[in-house]
Amino acid sequence: MNILMLCNKSPYPPSEGGPMAMNSIVNGLHDAGHKVKILAVNSEKYHIKKEDIPQSYKDKTNIELVDVDLKIKPIEAFKNLFTNNSYHVERFISEDFRKKLIEILKKDKYDIVQLEMIYMAPYIETIRANSDALIVLRAHNVEHLIWDRIAKKTNFLPKKWYLNHLVRTLREYELNAINKVDGIAAITYRDAAFFRGETSVPVIDIPFGVNPEDFTPSYEVNENPTLYHIGSMNWMPNEEGIRWFLKNVWEKLKEREPNLKLNLAGRHMPKWLMNLKKKNVKVWGEVPDAKEFIKNNDIAIVPLLSGSGIRIKIIESMAMGKTVITTMIGAEGIQYSEYNNIIIADNPTKIVETICRLMKDPDEIQRIGKNARKLIEDIYDNKKIIDRLLIFYDEISKKKKDITYINH
Repeated sequence: MNILMLCNKSPYPPSEGGPMAMNSIVNGLHDAGHKVKILAVNSEKYHIKKEDIPQSYKDKTNIELVDVDLKIKPIEAFKNLFTNNSYHVERFISEDFRKKLIEILKKDKYDIVQLEMIYMAPYIETIRANSDALIVLRAHNVEHLIWDRIAKKTNFLPKKWYLNHLVRTLREYELNAINKVDGIAAITYRDAAFFRGETSVPVIDIPFGVNPEDFTPSYEVNENPTLYHIGSMNWMPNEEGIRWFLKNVWEKLKEREPNLKLNLAGRHMPKWLMNLKKKNVKVWGEVPDAKEFIKNNDIAIVPLLSGSGIRIKIIESMAMGKTVITTMIGAEGIQYSEYNNIIIADNPTKIVETICRLMKDPDEIQRIGKNARKLIEDIYDNKKIIDRLLIFYDEISKKKKDITYINH
């Protein structure tokens, strides 16, 4: 099978959530014996120099990058208020990208064109005009739900009004676009259920997968267990969650556990965090080896208050055999069993009580971590996930052939 992936950012390097999710599909399809080509947006926010991509990856994917200016332009954003167009999506529309896509489609025949995120949907018509390939939307999130949750938590009325405009236009675009593709591969079963309620297009949940053998679990607990958070801080829900945790949870924790330490790591740390002066809180910024960072800590804190899709860093922490404490929103899309392989805590009191209990019970930290690892082996093994995706490709292909036969 020959598959073209259109990506809103380069899957390489896989150093934050979106690229990691895309890269797991790229590697899984390649390892299963299929051809994959990548055409990706290259923006100032996630800019990649092609010479920095290893030759082995170029050979595997024939990756091509197109520079697209995604900077928010105040005048254009203001003008958008008087339209029904989604400003989120409009920024990804590029004539250079469209021309490169046409060139690629005319050069080779593809069985599948996979759109990585809704922001690649503006190119559906171009694909239809230049290829007979099936179009699959890989939905990393239900995008408008992320912004809807943020808008609901915003108190400043002018900002709230503007965010609600963005939510409305993005929702209209998203619900219209999902009816133009041949299949939707949502990243969580919750997102899949949402899409099934909005379209008759075939939908499957294809979560983020890892190769368990690439993660050596570490069940040993430090004498003084440490908390940690790792994630890209240019993703608004991550910054929002850590700000909330430090304001509402950390001070109460310190009163109960004065020697407790918190390590924060991730790309694009904001200045307010890098300049943070709190006892026993260390802000690392981007770490050279995420697995080593996770290995050296004990309890993952993922206090998400908004967002959609699956939390890749939760999956990786679980693969490393770590206990994860998160919110209901943070755990969305993960097939967990509470207190068996994860802990759900939605308010400061429960988070504090849970951490204080675990600090006195390292055996419980180990037990949950071992069960978390087993969950990854059973459900989030990338080989099993890719097998399901290939079956889905086959099913929608047969469905389209049947429709074509009936129409003739």
